[in-house]
Order: sequence, then structure tokens, then C-alpha cells
Amino acid sequence: MKEGEKKKRQTRSDKKRDVKPTISIDLKNCIYQLSYITNQPVKDIVEMLCEKGLQSRKVMEYLSQYFRRDYQFFNTTFFGQLERESLQRKYQSPKNERVSVRFTQLTYEDIRNLSDALDVTPSKATALLLDASVRNANLLNAMVKLFLHEQLDPSRMEELKRVMKYVNKNNPYDEEISWFNLLSFIFDEVKDTTTNVKVAINNWLSKKE
Repeated sequence: MKEGEKKKRQTRSDKKRDVKPTISIDLKNCIYQLSYITNQPVKDIVEMLCEKGLQSRKVMEYLSQYFRRDYQFFNTTFFGQLERESLQRKYQSPKNERVSVRFTQLTYEDIRNLSDALDVTPSKATALLLDASVRNANLLNAMVKLFLHEQLDPSRMEELKRVMKYVNKNNPYDEEISWFNLLSFIFDEVKDTTTNVKVAINNWLSKKE
């Protein structure tokens, strides 16, 4: 094989694949909110949610109830049943919109395997995976917490942890406040024009001091 041909083939294998899933307006709004409060592009948020979902046992266990063909998840095999109805045309919200995402070839192959198990198109499988991932509070919480660790210095992160601990300890309701909830609350409280997460959190913490 000539060197030029080898390079061309390598480039092609590394090329990202475009997928445009159709999702409900509510799900799209949730994704856009997550994009806003983390100051990350929507495409990156969608890609990250899908990649995390593909690695989440809880997400796969939830989706497995719809598998029509077998699906291999690490060392676990989820058995499909052909008598199950395909979701290709089910669960369509009256108001839907498309979002765009670009997957690496490796992730796209995982999406294809999931779509085979669900007996739907890769686009539909992406929509179902995205919805299941967003509904997984632990996955969403871990993603936001990781983002905060990357954005904040250790002292500010510790301050946020103390706030979280206090709120959850003194919360009179039967629900635990997540990092996603806290970050959303901070942006609502600051109510300024900044889209910089670090600035917004620093401003909010300064008001508490």
C-alpha cells in the first residue's frame, strides 16, 4: 500500500459521523439548559451524554426492556425478544425538533449495535439513548460535577461542596439536591449577562461570604 493511500484511509477512519436525532422540545430545552450552564456547545453535550449513556449499566438496563435482538454490554448479555414492538415510530411527541451531533467512528459503531438491538435506525437509537441518559440523575450529576472540577480551583470547589452538604443536610423535602440543580440555581440567582461558569459561581459565593 502506498503511503498516500494509507494516510487517506487513516483520515477516513478517524472522520466523525453526523447524526441528527429527532427529540421532544422538552428534552431539547433540557440539553440547551445544560449547554448554557456549563458553557459547552450543544453538540458536545449531546455527544458526552450519549457516550456516558453507552457506558452506564442503569441506562442499558432501562433500554433493555425494548431490545428485540441481543445486546452485549461489557460482560453482560441482554437478551432481545422479537415479539417486542419496535420503537421506531412510537413515543413521538407532538412537538419534535432535530439536534445535531458528531460521533467518533468507535462511538458510532456502538450506536449502530444499539440500534440493531432496538431494531431502529441509528438516529432513533441516539434519540432514545439521549432521553434515557438525561433521565439518569446519577449520570447527569457526575457529568456536571466533573465539569465543575475542571473549571474551578480546589478552594472554590470545596466551598461548593460545603454548600451542597449543608443544603442536603437541612433539606426538609425528600429529595437530594444535585450538582446540576445547584448550578442551575446559581445562574438563576446571579441573574447577570455572564455565560462564564467560573465568574458566575465566584459572584454567587462572594455574596454568601
